[in-house]
This record gives sequence, structure tokens and C-alpha cells, in this order.
Amino acid sequence: MNRLEHKFQSKSNNLLAIYFTAGYPSPEGTRQTILDLDAAGADIVEIGMPFSDPLADGPTIQASSKAALENGMSLEKLFRQLDGIRSETDIPLVLMGYLNPVLQFGVERFCQKCHEVGVDGVILPDLPLAFYEKNYRPHFEKYDLCPVFLVTPQTSDERIRELDAASRGFLYAVSTASTTGGAGGFGETQTAYFQRLANLKLKNPVMVGFGISDHTALETVCSYLNGGVVGSAFIRAQEEGVSPKDFVKKLTSVAGLEHG
Repeated sequence: MNRLEHKFQSKSNNLLAIYFTAGYPSPEGTRQTILDLDAAGADIVEIGMPFSDPLADGPTIQASSKAALENGMSLEKLFRQLDGIRSETDIPLVLMGYLNPVLQFGVERFCQKCHEVGVDGVILPDLPLAFYEKNYRPHFEKYDLCPVFLVTPQTSDERIRELDAASRGFLYAVSTASTTGGAGGFGETQTAYFQRLANLKLKNPVMVGFGISDHTALETVCSYLNGGVVGSAFIRAQEEGVSPKDFVKKLTSVAGLEHG
């Protein structure tokens, strides 16, 4: 069983995924950030693959991606940094980024390298479902790699079920139709959306991302669905010198969502 699937089997609620950009703030800090987040109690780590035109990302992640590329980060370097990490941690690892660098790297080669270094899942927001089904599903299945698709408040129930059927590990629910790193807090529109997703009784667990920057927002999504993904807030914390341990503690303890 894939580590990502095993995580949700062993823990179904109050999950915390932390996103950070590979190669930021330190060019060689990727591995240590993963280990620090594991020790801090995160359940899943999402590693951002820097891209020059990250359209779905807000200014914080865009700036970190630009800096990482200037630091020399690439997929080749990322895989080198991850080599052997499974001797140090079993935390599920998910790569998140855009399709173009994966195409340049070679899709099957990318999937193979993910398998070799112990990556469990991949999120490519600009990968069309039909294109995945027609061209890439065999590669993901061959290398036991979970494809994670995104849904938004505008996605119809029928389409949500299609994306859920194609996903493995979890379904990523974008909280709003905006970029990452927006203002924290959710109103009635978002909570109605979370409730709609819960009522659909989907195959996969659902993790909510975009707009989770504090314990109140995390507590809200966890009251409806399986957990939350925090990205921009963690990158800002990195910039301010806040340790992963202190960041996770502040995010979870006040909300009664203590992690390991």
C-alpha cells in the first residue's frame, strides 16, 4: 500500500499537510525541511516544484519559486536531494507543480524517479483529466504513484465524482476560485461548499487548500472534511525564521488538533 493511502487508513481526520517550495529559502534545504516537518508533527509534506510561470500561486509562493529557480533548483536536483530520504522518514511525500517541467523531464522518467526516491503522490493543477487518462495513467499505476486532482467551488457534482474516481490518496479541494495565499477565514459560501463535498460521500479523503493560514481556518475545514493544506503561511514563517515545530504547534494546538 502506498504511504499516502496508508496515512489516511491509519488517521482519517484532522490531517495537516504542509507545502513548501523545493530549494527555498536554502538551495540545499529541501531534505532538512522535510525531516523538520516530520518531527514537528505534520502528516503529509507537499514539495513544490518551482516553475517560472506558476499561474495558480499567489505572490508568496511565486516569489519563493522565483528565488528557488535562481538558486539553481530543478527536477534533477530535487530528485538528487530526495535520494535516500526513505532511510530517514516514512512521512508521505507529494510533489506539486506544473505539467511543463514534467513534460520536459519525460513523464515516465519522472514517475520512475518519484518511485525510486519514495515520492507517493503528484499534484499537477494544469493536467487535464482526459489527457491523464489517455496518456499517463499507465505510468502512474506502474510506479505506484497517486495522482491527486483538484476541485473548486465551481466544479459540478458530476465532475467532482469523475475527478474523485481518477484520484488516489486524496482529492484536493481548492477553497476559493483565487490563487494561493489569500486572506484567512471562511464564510458561508466556503462552508456550504465543504458541506457539499462531505455529502457526496466520495471515494477519497478530501484535503482543503488555499486560504488556510491560522488555527481557526484549519479547525473549520477539519470539522467538515479530512484535513487542510497550508502553504503560503508556512513559507512566510520560513522567511521570518519561525521553526517548523513552532509553526505546527501554533497551527494545531489552539484548535485542539494536536499532531504527533
